[in-house]
Amino acid sequence: MPKVRCDLHIHSALSPCASPEMTPRNIVNMALLVGAQVIAVTDHNTARNARAVTEAAGDRLIVVPGLEVWSREDVHILCLFPNLAVAESFDCYVFDALPSRRCDAEVFGQQYLFDAESKIIGWEDKLLLSPTSLSVDDICWEAARLGGVVIPAHVDKSYGMAVQLGFVPEHLGVRVVEVSKRGKQPASTRSYPYVVNSDAHNLSTLAGSTPWELDIALSSPLGVIMALSKY
Repeated sequence: MPKVRCDLHIHSALSPCASPEMTPRNIVNMALLVGAQVIAVTDHNTARNARAVTEAAGDRLIVVPGLEVWSREDVHILCLFPNLAVAESFDCYVFDALPSRRCDAEVFGQQYLFDAESKIIGWEDKLLLSPTSLSVDDICWEAARLGGVVIPAHVDKSYGMAVQLGFVPEHLGVRVVEVSKRGKQPASTRSYPYVVNSDAHNLSTLAGSTPWELDIALSSPLGVIMALSKY
């Protein structure tokens, strides 16, 4: 089984809180510089830049399409998928659960859509940095139905499942949790293995990251999902 180095929590400039420098090309090139072989683009409540990053990477990186979904309980959950089609289907499910609030770029930042060449092809008008009407159960069940996996994000910080709920409900089928780079795994999650991703919103954070290792049987997003589901 090949061992690959992963960073499964990276934001593009579609997330309004991310730097405009987080373009597909910049993300791919910086990930390669730090030695990552697998990355996931996980913007807030959307996967609409995942295709551009996948195309920008070509065969140089495995790009796992995903989202960081914000539940109605104020929990952030990484949702990762085996291919773009199912990620984009889940994206529609999440998008419909967002409040109809326009993004004020002067307040929140612009929400950039890119092509594979990192050319801006548009903007997302609906504010993505907002809790959805979906519960933690809704998010985890729908992701699983589509063949994806969920990873509770930064469980040791604000919007982490351990902080907001006090524990990780067993029925969610969680196999692994994410702890922040300088954080400590909460006692309530210690029955789960954990990973440390960059949660990069800018290139300097991505540049200072250390990818973690995962054994995969297939060198593809599906192979990553299969490995995570047995982690």
